[in-house]
Amino acid sequence: MSATHRPSATPATPVATPAARVANTAPATPASTGTGPAGRPVPALLLALMAAPLAAGANAPVLIVPDIAGSLGVPVGAAAQLLTAFGWAVAVATPLLAGLLRHRGTAALLRLSAALVLAGALIVAVSPWLPLTLLGRCAQAAGGAGFVAVAIGLAGTARRMGVVSAGFGVLGAAGPLLGKALAETASWRLALALPVVAMLAVPAVGRRAAATRAASSPAPGRFDARGAVLLTALVTALVLLATAPLAALGAALVAAALLVPHVRRRPEGFVPVALLRKPVFVGSALLALTVSTSYFTVLLTVPRLLADRAGWDPAAVGTGQLLALLAGSALSWPLAAVSSRMSRAAVRTVLASTGAASALTAVLADSGPLLLAATAAGVFTATAANAVLSTHAVAAAPDAGRRPAAIGLFTLAYQLGGAFGPAAAGLLVLGA
Repeated sequence: MSATHRPSATPATPVATPAARVANTAPATPASTGTGPAGRPVPALLLALMAAPLAAGANAPVLIVPDIAGSLGVPVGAAAQLLTAFGWAVAVATPLLAGLLRHRGTAALLRLSAALVLAGALIVAVSPWLPLTLLGRCAQAAGGAGFVAVAIGLAGTARRMGVVSAGFGVLGAAGPLLGKALAETASWRLALALPVVAMLAVPAVGRRAAATRAASSPAPGRFDARGAVLLTALVTALVLLATAPLAALGAALVAAALLVPHVRRRPEGFVPVALLRKPVFVGSALLALTVSTSYFTVLLTVPRLLADRAGWDPAAVGTGQLLALLAGSALSWPLAAVSSRMSRAAVRTVLASTGAASALTAVLADSGPLLLAATAAGVFTATAANAVLSTHAVAAAPDAGRRPAAIGLFTLAYQLGGAFGPAAAGLLVLGA
């Protein structure tokens, strides 16, 4: 699980979700396949319905920020914080709620996530002030991140998580247009309530997950609150690199300097040392971070390049980018589906080479179709990488108790690409 795709160049922190795959590992267990004792997995489409509305909700404000600003009586730049805050909340909440999954189990996380999504939607529906609206958006984002963590934990294979990841990409791409349509026909407040759609799947997922002993059972041990606080501080600083680089870099260095010795003192804590010592986990997370950063850089620069190099007008740019994002997201599923018959090295070679080709095309191409092809290749690579690499990462966990931590930390690595990508776009192309 993330992330998000938009048909315009609005600078905001994107969100996307990792998907999963198990390959070249020991025989599957209920925790790694998403099946219960009766061998009945939660349907992949049901998991997609629960996880994907997060992407639509993240991008829903992209085209209606001026309307929201006017309604709340704030500048447009201030209203744009609704996008940044959502991305920050997803990045911060992902490892925190994965920790809850580890210590309290699937049922508890589903209940908390549902409460956060519903409470956030209610706050947004009635809030007359931007700060309160931001609080509601953060609650929605945190609840959606919890749903994504549950979806990854219950999916287990790349084929099934490929469905979830592709659905996430498609709804993320359509999110801005869905938000605009709802705002024009009803209200921008309804547009910001899109994450509530996930509630349609929660009861059925909860019933199926109740039969999944390993996925639902909490792990023993005391919650590492200090580790959680330090990691949250580090993530917050990294997310803010694009907007306040010097202050954010300093804060990140301080947080990292405090977190490293803490992890050594608490090797079984919030950041398990056993995971960090697994080359498969570290390699999967780093490749996901690299691919994600590259993709979000391309996502934010191509619309500007289409206008500057190819002379396209805004309507053509938006339509072309939307089609490219939808196509790339949909095409990622076949790769995820066949990846179980490929070696890890082969899959990673495909992902790395396609991601590099996307970035290189965006740098060199002057043709509109080629620039759109770069966008399609970028979203294809990022979405397929999530569908493959997160299960590599989860399978690398030494036992079932550490799998939620693997889910949270891997997802965090991908989400950070949504923070680094805009910064790279500003430095390299946009001149921000």
